[in-house]
Amino acid sequence: QVQLVESGGGSVQPGGSLRLACAASKDIRSINTMGWYRQAPGKQRELVATITTTSTTNYAGSVKGRFTISRDNAKNTVYLEMNNLKPEDTAVYYCNAKIRATVGVTTFADYWGQGTQVTVSS
Repeated sequence: QVQLVESGGGSVQPGGSLRLACAASKDIRSINTMGWYRQAPGKQRELVATITTTSTTNYAGSVKGRFTISRDNAKNTVYLEMNNLKPEDTAVYYCNAKIRATVGVTTFADYWGQGTQVTVSS
């Protein structure tokens, strides 16, 4: 298994920026996909961005052009740089890791961090 710890959340005004970090307890090069999800009160958890071991990235349409996901393999850490934040970005942000259950089989186990609160308001 892997433990994930998020940090960097906080409260900012619209148009502001934050950088979230997710530290993993194992070599992230052994994790097939890492990413960020978010969940607002009363809403389902939704995908924000993902990054693979080959550095392929994917973004939700609502954040594309504003958020950037990256990784530092030496630090076993994945980052989410959030710029031009909007009130609708307010949510608890969760780090996610998908680890292939068996080599050669397309089934994955999901692991989650504890979440970090991001609040965007005036």
